[in-house]
Amino acid sequence: MNLSNEEHALAMMLRKAHLAGDYDLPDLFDEYGAALGVEPVVMYLADLQQRVLVPFLGADGPGRDEQVDSLTIDATLAGRAFQHIQVITQPGDGGRTRVWVPLLDGTERLGLVRCSVLAPEALDADDGALRTRLLTFAAVAAELIMTKTLYGDTLVRLRRTSEMGLAAEKQWSILPPLTFTNHDLTISGVLEPAYEVAGDTIDYAVDPHTAHLAIFDGMGHGLRSAQLAALAVSAYRNARRSPQGLTRTARFIDEAVAAAFHGDAFLTGQLAELDTGSGALSWVNAGHPDPLLLREGRMVKELHADPMLPLGLGELADRVEPHVGSENLAPSDMVLFYSDGVVEARSPAGEFFGAERLVELVTRHLAAGLPAPETMRRLVRSLLDHQEGQLDDDATLLLVQYRPVQPTTILP
Repeated sequence: MNLSNEEHALAMMLRKAHLAGDYDLPDLFDEYGAALGVEPVVMYLADLQQRVLVPFLGADGPGRDEQVDSLTIDATLAGRAFQHIQVITQPGDGGRTRVWVPLLDGTERLGLVRCSVLAPEALDADDGALRTRLLTFAAVAAELIMTKTLYGDTLVRLRRTSEMGLAAEKQWSILPPLTFTNHDLTISGVLEPAYEVAGDTIDYAVDPHTAHLAIFDGMGHGLRSAQLAALAVSAYRNARRSPQGLTRTARFIDEAVAAAFHGDAFLTGQLAELDTGSGALSWVNAGHPDPLLLREGRMVKELHADPMLPLGLGELADRVEPHVGSENLAPSDMVLFYSDGVVEARSPAGEFFGAERLVELVTRHLAAGLPAPETMRRLVRSLLDHQEGQLDDDATLLLVQYRPVQPTTILP
């Protein structure tokens, strides 16, 4: 069976990628775009705070002597394609049509592919053959971008618009992808201030039948707080992979932090497990704000479990049995974990951001049909606006939706 020109070009791109650094990718992508007849191809990657889309250019630039600038996510058509995870077209140069295609790693939004076609109708001609090829190209490109990020700093530097502190560098190095979706659940998290975050962090793992979830808030600020949070996440993962139950995992983290910091540092946190088959949620609370249960656009209640002492004080001896909370989730229920830096954020006039405002924003954006990661992005923008761009404390959120309705609708 002979390969089509497009299949051959895709195979060649993948073959060349084996010996490519991250900085080589734009040229490989443009070569494939030429084979499809959609060149020039320009990749735009979202910065860490998801405010702007930054062009990822090859050594020779975008071609055709074009000036390529960063694009604001909240004020451009490209930004709309990113926000809503949609393929969007607009008039381009020379009578051609510019196409914006979302770049997704799984369901985490990395940015956009920008390319050019003769006319909008070209995307859906021949049963949508070109649209399918562009979506396939974007999917492969996203995987290559994520893989090659591990081998160099070009992409890491590109996605930063400010200097990153050492504590934040440590925190970002241990974070899982901030968005995950399958047919059982959606997980979406955010951390701010992105370039200065220290003691706050989140972690999760999705296995057959079980999702493991954690949020931590380490005492203090700066590098020591980041080291505290990093140790807690490492201990959490070690216990989780053993595997151990929630109470033994909490004890393990408590003992590890106490041994390393000699009882002179601690974290608050929530550790949770969700049975993805039945919807049974269980959790333990280590002195952290109660998560919120949201259903049908409103808050049902706080999920309260009698709190144990914060982790790291060395007080969770075998004789102390942490209380395990339980709740049965219905399809489309959401659980929102957050750190106190969210609800206690104060405006210059002294007004707290508050849990009521937090719930209202989450439910309003989701009701408008926005994907969970876009809901969280806008929530953080509102939080920053509330404090006029300067947070007094780390602010971390982790949103979990059980059995989301038609999860594939978030894909273009």
